[in-house]
Amino acid sequence: MTTLTRADWEQRARSLSIETRAFIHGEYVDAVGGDTFDCLSPIDGRLLGQVASCAAADAERAVADARAAFDSGVWSRLAPAERKQAMVRFGNLIAQHAEELALLETLDMGKPVAHALTLDMVAAAECICWSGEALDKIYDEVAPTPHDQLGLVTREPIGVVAAIVPWNFPLMMSSWKLGPALASGNSVILKPSEKSPLTAIRIAALAVEAGIPAGVFNVLPGFGHTVGQALALNMDVDTLVFTGSTRIAKQLMIYAGESNMKRVWLEAGGKSANIVCADAPDLQAAAQAAAAAIAFNQGEVCTAGSRLLVERSIQEHFVPMVVEALKTWRPGHPLDPSTMVGALVDRQHLESVLGYIAAGEAEGATLRCGGCRVLEESGGVYVEPTLFDGVNNTMKIAREEIFGPVLAVIPFDDIEEALQIANDSPYGLAAAVWTRDLSKAHLAAKALRAGSVWINQYNGGDMTAPFGGFKQSGNGRDKSLHAFDKYTELKATWIKL
Repeated sequence: MTTLTRADWEQRARSLSIETRAFIHGEYVDAVGGDTFDCLSPIDGRLLGQVASCAAADAERAVADARAAFDSGVWSRLAPAERKQAMVRFGNLIAQHAEELALLETLDMGKPVAHALTLDMVAAAECICWSGEALDKIYDEVAPTPHDQLGLVTREPIGVVAAIVPWNFPLMMSSWKLGPALASGNSVILKPSEKSPLTAIRIAALAVEAGIPAGVFNVLPGFGHTVGQALALNMDVDTLVFTGSTRIAKQLMIYAGESNMKRVWLEAGGKSANIVCADAPDLQAAAQAAAAAIAFNQGEVCTAGSRLLVERSIQEHFVPMVVEALKTWRPGHPLDPSTMVGALVDRQHLESVLGYIAAGEAEGATLRCGGCRVLEESGGVYVEPTLFDGVNNTMKIAREEIFGPVLAVIPFDDIEEALQIANDSPYGLAAAVWTRDLSKAHLAAKALRAGSVWINQYNGGDMTAPFGGFKQSGNGRDKSLHAFDKYTELKATWIKL
């Protein structure tokens, strides 16, 4: 936990210099058309700045610059050991500027500053350094051949990568793309969400300071329907990587097909099932984890445990434990280091979350706690963590991704029914099972159609484990060595001796 107080953070916020321009060829620039959009803090509605609103002309400029940098070989053909050094310097600079970056992220999207500093910034710096350290430890192959032939299988950087990232973990999600993409030797254009662009803009200067050449890393703030669409349709972008909603993911696949059949890797929505069996080894720990799984980051988490499946024999005992645990997750001022739940990202999202709460009540679910907007006098957008009991898997709050602190409790009678309910979803991002039965845990993990399965915990893993989804939760994997597959082409070279 940071030793800075709320007063310290507020003082830093008052004196903070915020860069709001795009970043192309190693320098900050205005959008070609001069357009901007207001960046408002969800904490209290204050104007943080007017951010460059990039469009098609900016995308053309950034892609041309990225392509020229790639073709020059200044980065793509740099010795792996030298690329590694620059990547590690980049990660270390993020760590050195962690307090500034955490403050930017909190002001921009409303998450508690303590979480931004001790979780997001640490993870982002670690990912960049880890990717840099990994890049010279991935070996190519020699194929088994006749004695007069030599078959080589080599990895090559794919070229120009456009990365479109979400607003809920702005820097961490960016690092998951930037780490392996840059380490592989590609040029990268980062399009942050218009709801939280500030840390992406700031780290561009840190990349240059670390020794990443101009043009290798460009940042284009703006809207999805303008600059995002332009990048997705650009004929000179080789790979498009995206984290965000399933609806937008599908549209990006269409754009790729309409243009140059660019590679598209997607991490999309989730409606993850957190299954608590009667034989869970520690029901109190399960209740605490269930509360955290929906309240952390205001529920704005793609892997949020938004469907809590509880064995019917313990439902009356267990659900009150979760309600009690949720009481510790109270919304507060995000610059207060003791705050556990911050503001939702903006007023539009607030209305969406409140609409789902109203839908849950209208469909007959039982509201057990929360359900209201709070701290309205602050000028910010805050919602209490909310729990609905008596939910069935056909209800809107059980089917659709809310992306807010709204938990749906669904009962089951045995593990087979729980697995059927868990898999009855268009999504397949994550799931968890709580049981002391080792065989049940293993068999459930095999049966669950999800990219990550956690046993007797929620949200486990680190940089060594791949992250991604099944079904309409996407394809490809972030983190681990598997992430490098998205940013490289395999080439077979066959030589007659």
